Order: sequence, then C-alpha cells, then structure tokens
Amino acid sequence: MTTVFKRPRALSDTPFHYCPGCTHGIIHRLTAEAIDETGVLDRTVGVASVGCSVFSYKYFDCDMQQAAHGRAPAVATGIKRVLPDTIVFTYQGDGDLASIGTAEIVHAAARAENITVIFVNNAIYGMTSGQMAPTTLLGQKTATSPTGRCVEANGYPIQISEMLATLAGSAYIARVSTHNAKHVLQARRAVIKAFDVQQKKQGFSLVEVLSTCPVNWGMAPREALRWMEDHMIPAYPLGEFCAPKEGQTHA
Repeated sequence: MTTVFKRPRALSDTPFHYCPGCTHGIIHRLTAEAIDETGVLDRTVGVASVGCSVFSYKYFDCDMQQAAHGRAPAVATGIKRVLPDTIVFTYQGDGDLASIGTAEIVHAAARAENITVIFVNNAIYGMTSGQMAPTTLLGQKTATSPTGRCVEANGYPIQISEMLATLAGSAYIARVSTHNAKHVLQARRAVIKAFDVQQKKQGFSLVEVLSTCPVNWGMAPREALRWMEDHMIPAYPLGEFCAPKEGQTHA
C-alpha cells in the first residue's frame, strides 16, 4: 500500500495539548511541512513564544529556543546574527507579538532581519482565560470586555500585517486563514514562501494566520470556524501585503 499522507519530518511525534477545535495544530503542521518542503530541517532553529504556543518547542523536530514574553524576534535576531547560515523562525500568538512584543516585531522588520515569523491571530488571550487582546475585534466580548470592545475605552484592533508592510525592511508579509481546506492550502503556500524568502536572504518575512479559540470564544469548534470566516476575515482581510522584488537581497 502506498502512503499518501504522513507526519512531516519536522513535526515530532508528540500529542498536542491544545484545546479541541483550536487550529494551532494545523498551523504547526503547515510550518513543519514548509521546513520539509524547503529542505532546511537540519539547519533550522525555532523560537517559542509565551502563550498557548509556549510548548511549541515540543512539537518541532529541530533545535528550539524558548524566549521571554514578546521577545522571540529579539532572540531570533541574536541566533541569526551569530549563525547566519541557519534558518530561524519564531512562532507567536497575538497576545505575545501584538502586545508586549510590539517593539520587538516592529524593529526586527525595520532592520530587515532575515528571519521568518509565524504569527497566530485568534483575537483573544487564549492561555490566560480569554482577556481582550490587541487584535480583539470591535464589539467582541471577552473576559475583560464583557459588553464588547469599544473604540472609546479600548481603541481599535491593531492590524499587524498592514503596519509591518509599510516598513522598508519587510520583504514578505501575508495574512492567511485556517477556516476551510482551500484556505489551509493557501496558508501552506504562504508559509513555504516565507521560508523561501529567508533562504534567498531577501529580508524579514511574516505570515499572519487567522485562528480559532473555541473555548474562550464560547463556541463549538464548527461554529468558531464560521465565526472566523464571517467576522475575522472582514476585519483582517486576507492576502499578500508585500513581496520581495526580483533580485532583492538583504545579505
């Protein structure tokens, strides 16, 4: 019998700890498939963030480093500068990257650091019981915005991809989704492209992946996928916000 579907080499044989319906598992697999596809597993170093993905170092079968809250881009920068031939990626949630780590991500992009960032946006603080995040939608109810996020009290959600795409050091910025099979395949292509950009030394790359948090959203997994499609995508449009020009390098 021919095997047509198997675990990627870059994904370890470890049961996931994520809640039922959470799409972190899908995003882990896409990241691992990208590492396999680009043939860089033996020289890849990942940097784990703080949040639901704090244990991501358990799931990737490559060298991993744990960073302090929000500091994954700074840690990745240090690794890449000391070991420039390595492929370095960070795996971060919105509570980590878009809040305490805002300065780190902005300046890593501005410096054209040749690293790849996988940014998981589920519009809420998942690990710490569902507080409002910088990416929480207007009107979205959370543990700390029980009547819904409002502009007067809380300001607007931060659109990380649009913001980073304005920086000259950003080579590839894309936003993708995991709400159905078609979009998972599109996400896979974007993650592969982000790693390819790093291999070609073209600069900073980031893929923002819209994700669900059924438990803290108070929904069944299938309902959460529909909510993401109906509410998150209009607020966070999908697509590529910048891509490297032919021959571009930041060696």
